[in-house]
Amino acid sequence: MTRILGISGSLRTASLNTALLRTIEAMALPGIELDLVTLHGIPLYDGDLEARDGLPAAVVALKDKVANADAVLLATPEYNNGIPGVFKNAIDWLSRPANDIARVFGDRPVAVIGASPGGFGTILAQDAWWPVVHTLGTRTFHGSRFMLSRAHTLIGADGLLQDDKARGQLAEFVTRFAAFAAD
Repeated sequence: MTRILGISGSLRTASLNTALLRTIEAMALPGIELDLVTLHGIPLYDGDLEARDGLPAAVVALKDKVANADAVLLATPEYNNGIPGVFKNAIDWLSRPANDIARVFGDRPVAVIGASPGGFGTILAQDAWWPVVHTLGTRTFHGSRFMLSRAHTLIGADGLLQDDKARGQLAEFVTRFAAFAAD
């Protein structure tokens, strides 16, 4: 069983990217267990806060989830052609203190997917994630991409991806990523 931690980079209740992760959960792919988390409760990074109080409880909990996962799947929105600030902020917190980066991220398989209401999916945000996760020492999955364009037309009222073709592509991507993570 490959345990994948799926992190949604959006705080919205009806997030398109959270919907992707919920869809993966609902598909119950053989040999794959997905644990979906959001970034709620993670404050803006503040070095003074860290020095005074240490890491916030929400950060410690997420760091432990990452460290205990076989692989991490980032479901990223794309805001203004880049990485959402709230998502980058969370990853910055997870890299603190610097001497803990190897425990949390070192050689951990990481992949990026994304959904967008626009016509180009999340290609620019996905590309912007590669130098970040590389710097953290992850083992990045470049075996394929999954970018869902015009996602708002493909997510149903139940918060799940409804389009059969896109569901098949998502299942194939996650299955390939799980195999990569198991190597």
